[in-house]
Amino acid sequence: MARVRLLDEDEAADSAEFIERVRSGRRGSLLNIYRLLLHSPPLASAWFDLLNAVRWKTKLDGRLREIVIIRVAYVNQAQYCLVQHIPELALVDGVTLAECDALADWRATSLFSERERAALAFTDAMTRHIRVPDDVFADVRRHFDERQIVELSVLIGAYNMHTRVQEALKLDLEKVEA
Repeated sequence: MARVRLLDEDEAADSAEFIERVRSGRRGSLLNIYRLLLHSPPLASAWFDLLNAVRWKTKLDGRLREIVIIRVAYVNQAQYCLVQHIPELALVDGVTLAECDALADWRATSLFSERERAALAFTDAMTRHIRVPDDVFADVRRHFDERQIVELSVLIGAYNMHTRVQEALKLDLEKVEA
């Protein structure tokens, strides 16, 4: 059970316009993360805008984006994020279920390209240690231009924020409609 009560829409009536934005951008529903964040409408709005930017307004392709997001979720043991992205979002962006599973231990598989492996090593370094070793960064630089490096870094940072808030507040998984 979440450590902070998840607000119902009627409890956030002053945020009706924002709730509609979330619904239109998140498969028609008000996800639990936003029900949690609505305790602070300005933060909820900024969070939504940031996540939309890192997911939809970068030069990173969808497959790479999903691989990175899922890897951050595995490293941080963030079940909420894993359930949100596997299988629906991952499959849409060309990540197979086998690849999703392999992301738990990506070094032990050959399923990922050199470019993806460079991004995964960068993801692990940023997520586990914050400081990225020079050799890991040099490998990222071989595969990505400067804009993409910035976008990749912010994507990893944003999903570290996302998963850490989810885990700290024990965010409930979405209820599945029967």
